[in-house]
Parts: sequence; structure tokens; C-alpha cells
Amino acid sequence: MTELLTLDGFGLGVPHATGPRTLVEHVDLTIRRGEAVGLVGESGSGKSMTARAVIGLTPPGATTTGDIRFDGRSVTALSRKELRALRTRRIAMIFQDPRAHINPVHSVGDFLTEAMTANLGVDPHKAAAKAVRLLADVGIPDGERRMRQYPHELSGGLLQRVMIASALAAEPDLILADEPTTALDVTTQSEVMAILDEARRERDMAMLLITHDLELAAAACDRLAVMYAGRLVETQPAEALTERPRHPYTMGLLRSRPSIDERPDRLPVIPGRPVAAFEADDGCAFAPRCPHAETACAAGRPPARDIEGTRVACVRAEELTW
Repeated sequence: MTELLTLDGFGLGVPHATGPRTLVEHVDLTIRRGEAVGLVGESGSGKSMTARAVIGLTPPGATTTGDIRFDGRSVTALSRKELRALRTRRIAMIFQDPRAHINPVHSVGDFLTEAMTANLGVDPHKAAAKAVRLLADVGIPDGERRMRQYPHELSGGLLQRVMIASALAAEPDLILADEPTTALDVTTQSEVMAILDEARRERDMAMLLITHDLELAAAACDRLAVMYAGRLVETQPAEALTERPRHPYTMGLLRSRPSIDERPDRLPVIPGRPVAAFEADDGCAFAPRCPHAETACAAGRPPARDIEGTRVACVRAEELTW
């Protein structure tokens, strides 16, 4: 598979009254055509900011370093017009809260067909027929009736399916799914992810899945990248990462998962609180919470290294066992 999206030493900072604040720092990540990659980490780690930067949705006054390349072109160098074209035809984004991103005074039909008619020049009748087919593809029957309904008449699960249908309408090469199941119950989460995965495979699209749920990402993605304090600390194939994690943070996330085989009195947790990139000290950002931290961890940010197919940023990666 050829490379579709590449983040090369990407960093992002925002202005603040006390001075610039770094939110994302030196991220190296590649997504190939047709591949699904999961970006996992606790809230505030920089996952969503990284995804939004791929389509140029950065905060006002933000500064970036490094580069983001999509299909060989630098996204950071695109004009506003070129960015709009990229969002219209090549990259689609599924946001976390569908109610915040669907106009409440427009019908579902208007929401689904507007982009096809205005941006792609599709005939309105053909756009409506395609929208009905897309609703069926994402598990919403009786599409003609649903097209006449308004967002407040649909449940959260149905609205998220509508968001997925909207993302598929332009037949993009890449889908950015930002916590697409967070507000849904467990059963609906499974259904929505199955629909999204099936649609991705049928259309040979790539996907970047943003989530704090390591279990969900492992089930839906080919590779996983774990982010902490604005940096990637571990990247490897999904199955390998769940079987043999290399970074202490990844190990902590995996140990924190509930198990159907055991019923402990208390679930293991990672002590302390997660920090943003601008809050981290000069050493390893995870060191204050790490049970394996030693003096060398405070000497500087550990560089990412390749160890048996894993890219990991930990000075003790070879010593640790899972």
C-alpha cells in the first residue's frame, strides 16, 4: 500500500496570555491507502488537535512546525481555497457530537444532499436518491421518511449514522473519525463501528480513528499509535500492541481495561493525572506517573526508536516485560 497521509515532525502551538503553549509536539505518523490507524490516548493528549490539523482546522493564531502531506502535497502550504477542496472531495471528518455539527433547522435530507449539490454539482434528484442509498448502507431503513425528519427527531445513534452517511457521500480517500462513538451506549457503539469499518473496506478508504478506548481501536484498526502529552509514545500493529506493549503508558492503559475473566475488587489505574504538552517537564512526560521511571528518564525527552517492529519512545523499552 502506498502512503496517503504523512505527518513528519508535526507540532502545533497556540497563543496564550502567559506565552505560547505547545499542544502537539514532533508527531511522526503515516497512513497508507485503505489502512485504518487508531490514535489513542487520554483526554488532553492532543489527538483531536492532530486530526483537525490534517484538514487545516487549527485554532486562531496557531503556529505549526514540521509538515503534513496528503497524497504527496503539503497540507500546511495549501491556500484556503485548496483546503476547502480537500475537505470537500478527498478527506471527510466524523465529529464526536453529531448534534453539534448538524444544523437543527435543516432536515436530514437537506444535510445529506447540500454538499453533493453545491460542491460536487450532483443533480438534486440524484443526490436525494444517493442519500437514501447511503442511509440504507449505514443501517437506517425507510430512508425517504428519515430524509424528511429533523435532527431532534432522531436518537444519538441514528444521528451518528447520518454523520457517517454524510462523510461517505463524497467518496473520500480518508476519513477522520474523532471519537465517533463516545456519546453512544455500548451496543450502539459496536453497531456504528461495524458500519464504519464495513463501509471503509468496501470503498477502500483509509481511516484515522481518534479514541480513548484502546479496546475499540484494537478491534477496528490495523495499526495503533498511542499519544501522551502531545507526543507519540508507541506505534505498532494493533494485535501486536495488545499482546506485547512496549511503553509503560500503553501497559497502564491495557491493565486498566475491565476483564470478563476476572472480577477484581478495584480496577488498576494509572496514578496521577495526564498532562498537556506545555505542562510536561524537560524529561519524559510520563515519568511522574511511571512505575519504571529512573534517573535517566529525567535527562531529556526519550527519542522514538524502532524495536522489533515497534516504534517506542522509552529508554527502558527493551527491559520491560508484559
